[in-house]
Amino acid sequence: MTPSAAGARPRQRPEPEVLYLTTTGRRTGLPREIEIWFTRRDDCYYLVAETGERAQWVRNLCAEPRVRWRIGARTYAGRARVVDRVREATLATTVRTRSWAKYGWGDGLIVELRAAKARRVRG
Repeated sequence: MTPSAAGARPRQRPEPEVLYLTTTGRRTGLPREIEIWFTRRDDCYYLVAETGERAQWVRNLCAEPRVRWRIGARTYAGRARVVDRVREATLATTVRTRSWAKYGWGDGLIVELRAAKARRVRG
């Protein structure tokens, strides 16, 4: 092993800029997809709705929290929820800070996406 390889850190790929969120239309029942900025913390993804609860995608996920999202070639299914910025002040501050660092913006209603746990089928 060469000296430079011995101390080298594995290169991390930069996080993608956007994810594609699919909600279920609250009136039509049809899938609705948007492209949106996101940040990640632990196993959850966070979105910020600039127009808050007026955003159509937020209204959709409040009516039906089961959502899908895609980042690059990976697709996830799970649940979405609005983060309560008063009761979850530490989480809200962390998400806003990450959003500001990544995009230079972070004002609005925070939504958390949590992937469903994969179930193992026993045979």
